[in-house]
Amino acid sequence: MWKKSIAAALLAVVVQVPVSRVARAHAASREWLGEEMPLPLSVKTPQDLAVKAVAERQYLIFNLLAGGKMAWDAGDFATAAGKWESLLRVPGLDPEIERVMRPLAVAARGSAGGAPIATPSATSPRAPAEAAVAAPRVARILPVTVTGSIAGGGTPGPGGAVVWLKRTNGETPRPSPAKGKVISQRGKAFVPHVLAVPVGTKVSFQNDDAIFHNVFSLGKPNDFDTGLYKQGGTYDQVFKKPGPVQLLCNIHSSMIGYVFVVDSPYYAQADGSGAFTIRGVPPGEYEVEVWHEGSSKNTRQHVVVGVDGVRGLDLRIGGDRRPPAFVPDKSGKPRQSHLGY
Repeated sequence: MWKKSIAAALLAVVVQVPVSRVARAHAASREWLGEEMPLPLSVKTPQDLAVKAVAERQYLIFNLLAGGKMAWDAGDFATAAGKWESLLRVPGLDPEIERVMRPLAVAARGSAGGAPIATPSATSPRAPAEAAVAAPRVARILPVTVTGSIAGGGTPGPGGAVVWLKRTNGETPRPSPAKGKVISQRGKAFVPHVLAVPVGTKVSFQNDDAIFHNVFSLGKPNDFDTGLYKQGGTYDQVFKKPGPVQLLCNIHSSMIGYVFVVDSPYYAQADGSGAFTIRGVPPGEYEVEVWHEGSSKNTRQHVVVGVDGVRGLDLRIGGDRRPPAFVPDKSGKPRQSHLGY
């Protein structure tokens, strides 16, 4: 009982008052008071030694709790994760402390870059009964979902907007290329009109019309030219660099479409109403960015993804981008619309 009382008191001290007070007093050094041990306690009897051992254990727990919270408040998530992971390795740690601190340690490690969270040290095993209680609480950094909606986009509306997340407190993993991505030429239009793909994805351009097409893009470094090909023909193009790729047809000037290449595995396209869902996002801090063909500049916003994900993220895009003065041919020169064809 007395151990739980001490644990509860330590948690109350860390969570409620002194961390912020000491953090303000020591903001310049970012150090906690008296991390050095052993404590200067008098030891004259075996009872004194027992008291000193208990006090130093609780003082260690307190320092790891409080030092991690100070680092968290200062935005130093790597230090916070390190201190809280060390706390979780303390042998025989009170279950209530572990219950409260493990999710925070997971979130801190996720914000620091997503390395696996520490588990109890093999050199300091728990008692069997204690291990049985703690085992269900061993946590991994589980990916979560970010949902929201996009408004704006001018006359076309927000449909087709591409939204993606990039880490602001660590490296964003390189995405894996997608498979089976196809853009059809159907009814003298690109279907889909906008296609978002990760870097390194191969896209097949497939002619489903009973007429010839010649798809091309002038935008470097993703420029390409399919050449003339008839119904049933396909052309494969690998997109290696991020950014928008405008699609045109050298025969039909009315045909315009887009491939948007993202360099993040955390992306989605908005549906016709502007709703989007990004799955598999590790908790952490991100910049969310939105591209839309009707906006002259991308929308950017900072977002913190917690262990429960993000719901109802509201984003607004512009609709100020004007149509091109002319639709270029493969040489980049103006051309007339091909009436009746």
